[in-house]
Amino acid sequence: MVQSQKPRYDLIIKNAKLVDAESDTQPSRDIAIRDGKIAVIAATIDAGEAKEILDARGQLAFPGVVDAHMHTGIYSALEDDAVSESQAAAMGGVTASLNYMRTGQYYLNKSGPYSEFFPEVLEKSAGRFHVDYAYHLAPIMSSHIDEIDECIEKFGVTSFKIFMFYGGHGLHGASNDQSKFLMTGPDDRYDFAHFEFIMRAVQRARERFPHLADSISLGLHCETAEIMRAYTNIVEREGKLEGLKAYSAARPPHSEGLAIFIASYLANETALPNINLLHLTSRKAVEAAMQMQHVFPHINFGREVTIGHLVLDVDSKAAAFAKVNPPIRPREDVEYLWERVLDGSIDWIVSDHACCRTEYKLHCGQHGHSIFLAKSGFGGTEYLLPALITEGKKRGLSMSRIAALTSTNPARRYGLPGKGRIAVGRDADIALVDPDRSWTIHAKDSPSQQGYTPFEGLEMSAKVTRTILRGHTVFADGKIVGSAIGQYLKRPC
Repeated sequence: MVQSQKPRYDLIIKNAKLVDAESDTQPSRDIAIRDGKIAVIAATIDAGEAKEILDARGQLAFPGVVDAHMHTGIYSALEDDAVSESQAAAMGGVTASLNYMRTGQYYLNKSGPYSEFFPEVLEKSAGRFHVDYAYHLAPIMSSHIDEIDECIEKFGVTSFKIFMFYGGHGLHGASNDQSKFLMTGPDDRYDFAHFEFIMRAVQRARERFPHLADSISLGLHCETAEIMRAYTNIVEREGKLEGLKAYSAARPPHSEGLAIFIASYLANETALPNINLLHLTSRKAVEAAMQMQHVFPHINFGREVTIGHLVLDVDSKAAAFAKVNPPIRPREDVEYLWERVLDGSIDWIVSDHACCRTEYKLHCGQHGHSIFLAKSGFGGTEYLLPALITEGKKRGLSMSRIAALTSTNPARRYGLPGKGRIAVGRDADIALVDPDRSWTIHAKDSPSQQGYTPFEGLEMSAKVTRTILRGHTVFADGKIVGSAIGQYLKRPC
């Protein structure tokens, strides 16, 4: 760092190769930052005009990653998870963390109206995130549907979620008592009718707030409880499969496909155009999504895939550590997902980060290490960008497309117009990446409190060297820098 005597700008980043979703080239540019915003982008900016100079030395400058699918606070206290897992996010070039939140077991382990629940979420989050953050909310009880307008208008939550399998399946396996798991009342039903009424309420909100309509959307975890329950019984009874292969067979791809058909039909029935099909894992799921796009061309489907489903398969040595919903799939499904990433069928890629510590993940008791008893979910936000670059380069995925998949597209979808691109007037959120730095993933090197990673031992060929949030360095040289300056993103913002 070189100190300047003429502080026209707070920071100038020099000699950065600018990655933009709308350009196939990465021209060398200087980037001037003032008051947390990008002020100037030019081939050369006088170094004497800034308080601070950072030489990027020809590294790639990606727009800060918008990790649009995270679960902070699911297995640990929110106020603790917010610190460690946002630090992990910063390590991976993430500058905006969008987290799913709901009432019921896990998270805050309580029920009640969002008018009371969500302020507590915001209170526990404040001053703890090292990156900017927002929340998606899931209307669990019927009374939550009546709060959708308030969530948008008062709290700036413009994205909602349905977990389609929760009505007859728990987070980790079979559940015969949804009222206990979801902490709902005797008159509540978490079923297709509930999903329909959520969709109608979200669409009414879009009509009530037309200036926000493009930012208001509904995401769905597409799996069907009835199919999963039946196939889980078959897999366990036959005992022919173990580990990730057993879990994939117990939650088969056609369960995803069927749920996508149902969700799409309901979206058409309720005239709700902004639908996000979350973490698609298989050929059958993506083909179902594309079929529904053809049947309902007026619906703006967002199709999402996770980095875990693009990297891991059922033969992974991680075994139960890689248990997640929907499951890790066979290699042929992984390669099919890559085909659809390359042809533009996938809109954004996320981590689905859910820190589940070792002692909790494999708490299997007297039954040993059964895949069906291990907890679901794992972290990986810190590996999203480097793993996508590493695997993408092998397959011809362009840097501009990677920027679109990890930042520009999710920012646009989720009401973050200040994020998603390195452009004048936008937040100075930048991930500097050395595209030729080889390194090996080891859980011990991550700030996450998880203690393991299913990506352990994978060789990366690109590394995030610095993460800049609104002009402030929050990660550099392998370490978190400074205090937690993340701000709540009241959307659209």
